[in-house]
Amino acid sequence: MTAPALLALAHGSRDPRSAATVRALRDQVRALRRDLRVDAAFLELSRPGHAEAFGRLAADGVEEVVVVPMLLTQASHARVDVPSAVADAAARTGMRIQTTPVLGARRSFLDVLDVRLRTTLAESRVRELDALVLAAAGSTDHVANAGVQRVARAWGARHRLPVLTAFASATPPSTGEAVRQFRADGRRHIAVGSFFLAPGFLPDRAAELALEAGAVAVSQPLGADVEVARTVLQRYAVGAVDLVPLPT
Repeated sequence: MTAPALLALAHGSRDPRSAATVRALRDQVRALRRDLRVDAAFLELSRPGHAEAFGRLAADGVEEVVVVPMLLTQASHARVDVPSAVADAAARTGMRIQTTPVLGARRSFLDVLDVRLRTTLAESRVRELDALVLAAAGSTDHVANAGVQRVARAWGARHRLPVLTAFASATPPSTGEAVRQFRADGRRHIAVGSFFLAPGFLPDRAAELALEAGAVAVSQPLGADVEVARTVLQRYAVGAVDLVPLPT
């Protein structure tokens, strides 16, 4: 029995670095599971688009697909855009398609965040920190934001430092506001961790505002890390099981 294909479905961006990061993650997943067909597609702005990717899978005779949304929160893209794309593809192609939960605001990603931040601190020759800011995309969905805030609290506890969560869109505070709040409290060595999957306009803007406000360092996004690739496969494994028909 052929295993279902895995389609990593990301949002997409006008910034080519974003699509390049998703493709690099796809390649890492392929390296971890050489027996699987692993493709990447985008909801908008980047290619291949979701309709093109699903059409290609169907043309190649694929009958079952597990879609892993390459998103860190259960915000509107996950609740609206992904289900719409999947429903359209299922209707057009007749393939059986199972959508997994998003990658999520996972505490295991804190290890990746730490690696990214240590690299930036070393490059900036920063040796002392007295506060942290976790920067994320932000959403009008309070539940999605709360998930990021839980990760931020865990990150602060890990390093025994005060931490604030900041958002690049939809809801305050911005990274600049969070950094200025810490500086008003007398803290001067504030680093920002970028809790974004890939580079793009929002992480760039978050970094710019943080540095303008006095942050000593801002990390790169999580990017194509093996921990993220393993999470993709964990999501896939559960979705593939859900495609197995139950005995009657």
